Amino acid sequence: MMMSVDADLLRVLSDPLRLRIVTLLARETLCTTHLVEETGARQTNLSNHLRVLREAGVVDTEPCGRFTYYRLKPDVLDALAGQFTALAATARTHADSKRSC
Repeated sequence: MMMSVDADLLRVLSDPLRLRIVTLLARETLCTTHLVEETGARQTNLSNHLRVLREAGVVDTEPCGRFTYYRLKPDVLDALAGQFTALAATARTHADSKRSC
């Protein structure tokens, strides 16, 4: 069985600003205003990145009056980490395997 890593999720998380957002949300639930203050990004740019994270299933939203709060979904990161762990285990298991030319 071939184990693969979620390439789409890796693309989502590889953007420096999105990775910064994920890092901030790992510590606390924040609204867009907080994230603008923390990252220095413009709100429209930040909102686009948050939409990508939401569509990828990385964050949940919670409406609160006129604000929207964002919360990290750690299970998504656990699943991705598990894919890398399985890939590393496969590499260790087959370290001596070599296909002849």
